[in-house]
Amino acid sequence: MVITRNSNYAPIVLRGRRLTLRTLSEHDYNSWLGVRARNHDWLLKWEPRSASAGYLPEDLRSFANRCAMRERERHLGSGFGFGIFLEDIFVGEITIAGVMRGPLQSAYVGYWIDERVAGRGLMPEALVVVLDYCFETLRLHRVEVNIIPRNTASRRVVEKLGIRCEGVAERYLEIDGAWEDHARYAITVEEWNDKAEDLRVAWLES
Repeated sequence: MVITRNSNYAPIVLRGRRLTLRTLSEHDYNSWLGVRARNHDWLLKWEPRSASAGYLPEDLRSFANRCAMRERERHLGSGFGFGIFLEDIFVGEITIAGVMRGPLQSAYVGYWIDERVAGRGLMPEALVVVLDYCFETLRLHRVEVNIIPRNTASRRVVEKLGIRCEGVAERYLEIDGAWEDHARYAITVEEWNDKAEDLRVAWLES
């Protein structure tokens, strides 16, 4: 994996075998909106949203504000959001959220991908890139991925990488207006160190 960071304010760029992960800016809006609009039904049923809340606006101003919020999180060290690009075409997002320091040294990862390219092993590749960043650059001890049990496509991503399932947290998160159980997957740095070389060979090296 190659990390490019020209300054404290430059985009973070992470590279896998086929994919580039990059922090988003308002210049990515049209590409992002096109994918989101086309994948509305594919994605909405899995996304956090309170029953009392409306759907998040997807206009340019809201997108720019979201990018600015992600930038603030990055400079605080509390979160890192990346667009996923295949041959310079935007195809999804992957986010490191809730970074906790002190005794925890942990974070959560969430992701989504364009239905048109799902099933091609792109998301496992993106997740390996992000795990490498979490453990080798951010020096975290533990990363969690929490998934609605019936979301078999998302579960296949972590299962392909051999990430451990710790069980099911009941009514863990409000998703599209309903409190949903989540299967809790986790990997620690000790587990990462045991399998990192194999994961890099399988998913990152050409």
